[in-house]
Amino acid sequence: MGAVAGVAASLACPQRTWADAPDKAADFVKVTADRILSAMKAAGSPEDRRKALRPIIDGAIDVDGIARFCLGRFWKGASADQQKRYVTLFHEVLIGNITSRLGEYQDVKVTVGKGQVRDENDSVATTVERTGAPPTTVEWIIANAAQAPKVIDVVAEGTSLRLTQRQDYAAFLTRNDGNIDKLIGAMKDQLADAK
Repeated sequence: MGAVAGVAASLACPQRTWADAPDKAADFVKVTADRILSAMKAAGSPEDRRKALRPIIDGAIDVDGIARFCLGRFWKGASADQQKRYVTLFHEVLIGNITSRLGEYQDVKVTVGKGQVRDENDSVATTVERTGAPPTTVEWIIANAAQAPKVIDVVAEGTSLRLTQRQDYAAFLTRNDGNIDKLIGAMKDQLADAK
């Protein structure tokens, strides 16, 4: 009888963990949003804010996974060196995109809703309010919320940011005969223009 109870308990644990995952995802989004806003509002230069933001982004967002997703079918055709350079630049571009909007974060309030199961991931809806602008609905897609949560996508007003980026990269690479080095060059130019 003890063995049967042990098996039953071990089977029950994954279900309980899965059921708790949306709540954990919502808590994770709340903490992450608070940390990002705090870093963005902190006094100091934009470079200081970039430095403060980097560990938050790297810890909360699956940047490498999103980078691979955004490159899509072109990932397999890239050499190991190209993949490495692209992922490194993707980190920089992501942080640059966030910090380029510093002024937009000064009077922001984020209200976090309940988490929900969405396919094999979790989804957390938030409402972002800025002074002088209508509220925006932003949905955070969280993978592995029960154990080691990571943001894998952000859906703003119904538009997936990683899917949009993937389409942009695919269009660029299609126009440039799939040349990864040209994409890497364009990403470097984007970073240079942002500074």
